[in-house]
Amino acid sequence: MPVREVLQLGNPILREVAAPVIRPGADDVAALLEDLRDTLACWKETTGYGRGIAAPQIGVLRRVVFLNIGGCEPWPLINPEIVEASEETIVVWDACLSFLTIFFCVTRHAQVRVRYQDTSGAIQIVDAEGGLSELLQHEIDHLDGILALERLTDTRTIVSREEFEKRYQACSAYASPSGACESP
Repeated sequence: MPVREVLQLGNPILREVAAPVIRPGADDVAALLEDLRDTLACWKETTGYGRGIAAPQIGVLRRVVFLNIGGCEPWPLINPEIVEASEETIVVWDACLSFLTIFFCVTRHAQVRVRYQDTSGAIQIVDAEGGLSELLQHEIDHLDGILALERLTDTRTIVSREEFEKRYQACSAYASPSGACESP
């Protein structure tokens, strides 16, 4: 399937709420998942970044997320929703394929429980913490028209990609499982 254009910050589609998928096993959903997989793989190969992508990022307002985390099988989530979140929060570095030139610290729940459908339509539950919790929250936010910038802890944490890689990458989920964040 084709590598699709990733919509960039400022495109109004990124602020829209995605519609639920009625038939998770439908051919159009399978094609969308292939496009998400191929687009994410292309970004990872060309930029070194890309753990997940949501359908709205390629202009499709459907509740579909595709994750590809190192060491794990690629993971499609259809109609994902956070059904439980810890009161405890974490501060982590975040970025987005829709604005990969900047990085910043965000506040996220330390743990979440996510309910989603797999490609057969079966309901699945995942309990996540740390980096996976942050990633799931980031991608599900995309389905609700929320960008990571809205979770920003402080504007003083905004740095260019070059500065992030030079100063902070080693303490982030982009380099380690901890995702701990030291503010600049």
